[in-house]
Amino acid sequence: MSHTSHKALAPTSVRCFVLTVSDTRTPDTDTGGQAIRRLLEEAGHHVSGHAIVKDEPSQVTTNVREQLANADTQVIITTGGTGITSRDGTFEAIDALLEKRLDGFGELFRMLSFQEIGPAAMMSRATAGTVARTAIFVLPGSPNAIQLAMTRLILPELGHVAQQLSR
Repeated sequence: MSHTSHKALAPTSVRCFVLTVSDTRTPDTDTGGQAIRRLLEEAGHHVSGHAIVKDEPSQVTTNVREQLANADTQVIITTGGTGITSRDGTFEAIDALLEKRLDGFGELFRMLSFQEIGPAAMMSRATAGTVARTAIFVLPGSPNAIQLAMTRLILPELGHVAQQLSR
């Protein structure tokens, strides 16, 4: 079956949980999480919930595990904590949980990001993968990076990803 045939069978609405990882964001200042939720809803997807946690790997892991156990969550999208500073721990927290990695996501994200910001794109540790039948996308906190990842990579394939994980 071709990829277009697969996409034709894909759901048009996917249930997504959005997790912001930040030491400083509040519900009022969580522009990244707000942007992800808005883009998901505008594309016809359902936001099953959202949260903000500190950039502490244990808090990230606990929250992600809770969503993995939630039957209402098909996809988890995180924002923040993907850089290389001493406080950036989202990559390690989620990478340790992944059963299958979608290496192409990070590779494509950095390629597209390079076209916009140049070699600084190499410092992003954006990644994606799966745990059982749930996809997890790990995005930087930058509003431009969120817009890029969501519009160019995630939204065009979200239904297809969910459809493949349901098989």
